[in-house]
Amino acid sequence: MRIFVTGTDTNVGKTLASAWLCRHFACDYFKPVQAGLLPMTDSEWVQRYADCHTHPEVYRLHEPASPHYAARLEGRELVLKEIKLPAAQRLVVEGAGGVMVPLATGCLMIDLIDHLGLPVLLVASTKLGTLNHTLLTLQALRQREIPVLGVVLNGPQCDMTAQAITDFGEVPVLQHIPVLSGGVSASALMQVAPTAALKRALGTAG
Repeated sequence: MRIFVTGTDTNVGKTLASAWLCRHFACDYFKPVQAGLLPMTDSEWVQRYADCHTHPEVYRLHEPASPHYAARLEGRELVLKEIKLPAAQRLVVEGAGGVMVPLATGCLMIDLIDHLGLPVLLVASTKLGTLNHTLLTLQALRQREIPVLGVVLNGPQCDMTAQAITDFGEVPVLQHIPVLSGGVSASALMQVAPTAALKRALGTAG
């Protein structure tokens, strides 16, 4: 099982979903590009709550901004061919922001996804506006012929949102991660059980 976790936007729950996946499916975690190091990196956050092996980032950038801009501030340029997958057989790779976030001159996050060649699990929030963001993201991935396993919804339960994504996006909503009422913790993550649909989808992910 090796998958790429991307999102419809920033702050939609990619890192939470990644930690949840690592916790339940005993996966390693890899964040190729980290923009923003304080108060902690996504790798450090996942390590804290998933207690999994995290592989070092290829690029660690100080500014919490679009990677291309954060790199420019440091006089650096991201090079796609320098980003290679760890050898782990069970791996969750998390992107930065959404699929159209710029990484470098002429290079977007979707180019990195294509370069790594992994199927995608798309994380979307259930907040207002998610239908537009989700459908546009699915359209962009399909135009590049990148395989999409399905969608994980993060936030309060919203059956209308799930059904609309299924109907108009022609992709299954595989999992819902609700608001963790007691806050994020290892035990809270474990209390959200994976669906049978998600297990089946991940079983096809190599």
